[in-house]
Amino acid sequence: MSNALAIAAVTAVLRDLLDNAVIDNSVSNAVGDRVKVTSLPPDLIVQKGSNAKPQLNIFLYNVTPNQGWRNASLPSRDDRGSRLTNQPLALDLYYILTAYEKQDFGSEILLGYAMQTLHEMPVLSRDVIRRSLEPTSPVDDDLLPAAGDLSASDLAEQVELIKITPHQISIEETSKLWSAFQTNYRQSVAYHVSVVLIESKYQTKSPLPVLTR
Repeated sequence: MSNALAIAAVTAVLRDLLDNAVIDNSVSNAVGDRVKVTSLPPDLIVQKGSNAKPQLNIFLYNVTPNQGWRNASLPSRDDRGSRLTNQPLALDLYYILTAYEKQDFGSEILLGYAMQTLHEMPVLSRDVIRRSLEPTSPVDDDLLPAAGDLSASDLAEQVELIKITPHQISIEETSKLWSAFQTNYRQSVAYHVSVVLIESKYQTKSPLPVLTR
């Protein structure tokens, strides 16, 4: 199972996938400027004047319990409150992928490449996760400055693979979401990432053996 770093690790892997897609497909040439890939809250992204640069942003906007794993390893404590099992914290993550570009058709180009990348990677394999999170010394510090710190998340070792699926949200939900961000709406699409399993490392107590019938 993965640990408490798993949520941040998933975000780092998604960001790394998008960044690699931008490089491999020469997306910067298609929009005429270097494309930056970030994972910031939308209200912190400044796109005005000289700061208006091509940008893809993947932001975790919601986390919910996973219903399929919610009752796994129950009961986790005995009648005295002693820990019997380490019940995993099973979570579903919801991301919004947004494209920023001041030129005509630029946002659509960025969003098209990004959506194609996630469509062709519906499941995060263990090798992909390990490559994205392994400590490196990138030429550009803007790529993944915190990736090395997340290599201890054990995300690649959890029992269930992580799946990426598009998540449809209505116009009303979209309006509420961007109102909560307190910023102007930009072309975006939502994704559902499941399941992240976070397990405690606390020592458990084994039940006593049955001595008589």
